[in-house]
Amino acid sequence: MSADIERQVARHRAYFLSGKTRPVEWREAQLAAVHALMTERAADFHGALWKDLRRNRIDADVADVKFVADEAAYARRRVRRWMRPLRESTPLILAPGRTRVRFDPLGVGLIIGAWNYPIMLVLSPLVAALAGGNAAVLKPSEGAPACAEAIARLVPQYLDRDAVSVVTGGVPETTALLEQKWDHIFFTGGPPIGKVVMAAAAKNLTPVVLELGGKNPAIVHSSADLKVAARRIAQGRWVNAGQTCTAPDHVLVFKDVAQAFLGHLKAAVVDFYGADPQRSPDYGRIASARHFDRLAQLIGDGELHHGGQHDRDDLFIAPTILVKVPPAAPVMQEEIFGPILPVLEVGSVEEATDHVNARPSPLGLYVFAGDSNVAARIVDATASGDVAINDCTVQPLVRELPFGGVGNSGMGKYHGEWGFRAYTNARGVLHRGTSFDPRLRYPPYSENTRLRDWLARLS
Repeated sequence: MSADIERQVARHRAYFLSGKTRPVEWREAQLAAVHALMTERAADFHGALWKDLRRNRIDADVADVKFVADEAAYARRRVRRWMRPLRESTPLILAPGRTRVRFDPLGVGLIIGAWNYPIMLVLSPLVAALAGGNAAVLKPSEGAPACAEAIARLVPQYLDRDAVSVVTGGVPETTALLEQKWDHIFFTGGPPIGKVVMAAAAKNLTPVVLELGGKNPAIVHSSADLKVAARRIAQGRWVNAGQTCTAPDHVLVFKDVAQAFLGHLKAAVVDFYGADPQRSPDYGRIASARHFDRLAQLIGDGELHHGGQHDRDDLFIAPTILVKVPPAAPVMQEEIFGPILPVLEVGSVEEATDHVNARPSPLGLYVFAGDSNVAARIVDATASGDVAINDCTVQPLVRELPFGGVGNSGMGKYHGEWGFRAYTNARGVLHRGTSFDPRLRYPPYSENTRLRDWLARLS
């Protein structure tokens, strides 16, 4: 297996070194091919997402299929501008000269996707890699087998096979891939495996983008519109049955509005998914029995305010709201990554920010407040990969924003031009003229009083 993968990487590297991936025309053609793949074969991807996650058509388009198609089109329209070298000023002492920053492709990258958004988390990084003029090997998650099969079957039909290929399988295949020398590694998953990926990358000093996760808090202040906050938190938490890295993991609600907020939150769940969410065509399923068993144990970590029903045969866990959750309970120690939402009460802005700062920096921080000064205080006092005020989970849909974590929730940013920058080397270039070459800069310095005087003025 390792020998086959090594030959595969070598083939892509030879193609990259030939210069074929550098021209803007090649990049635009590949981005157009990604768009064609996602539009012409949308039904294949919709079917695979339903089979793996019971994802409805609307959510499948918003988060996977149409999302990637639109991202490819967005990059194709802008890649010429992104590639344009930046002009910088040249110091007077180096005149005559021209200073530029160019963006060079990195080479051959490895993209390791995740099972919760199994199409987007493989093909969205690929859009960035292609815009940057790179080759790539894709490793879709074995946790979403139908989607992995669709990617492996369809990608070679649309994209340049000399530049892009797919490796399917599980841990042995991923291990073999990480043994190779890459020019870039993009990984989406949890912090424990992220550390394994980073350790493998460190052997060759390979740059990485790690999109991890964390316990994203949603803070609901007394000044918030409670009904809107509840509806947006409910959608953000329970889309894809809670299996979203940017979803709110728990709510910190101010005590004086806690009961009113809980009433609105319960009403939103029933409004979205009905009295029997297991029958709702809009509500997803847990990805595997292993994840189901882990989540089912967490339901008992607090008092049930709503939900709690579960069916292992159907991999169904109802939207569940927990209250009176002990801080030391397992549900508050690990990323939930499922349809369980603890709601905790706080008494002040300081108590809320202390809670956030006592834990690893989350991928997303969500502040619901009508008072903009309160929102600013919370944002200023905390750290997170991204922030949304009066909304949650949806910030990755804004392609102009950098998306990614900080600290335990990851490193590196992508989407839009940020993805292009992640997959290129910002290479400084100084062009010097030769018509003027003053003696001032050269030794012997002991005789160069003008240089000493100039340096003295600078200090």
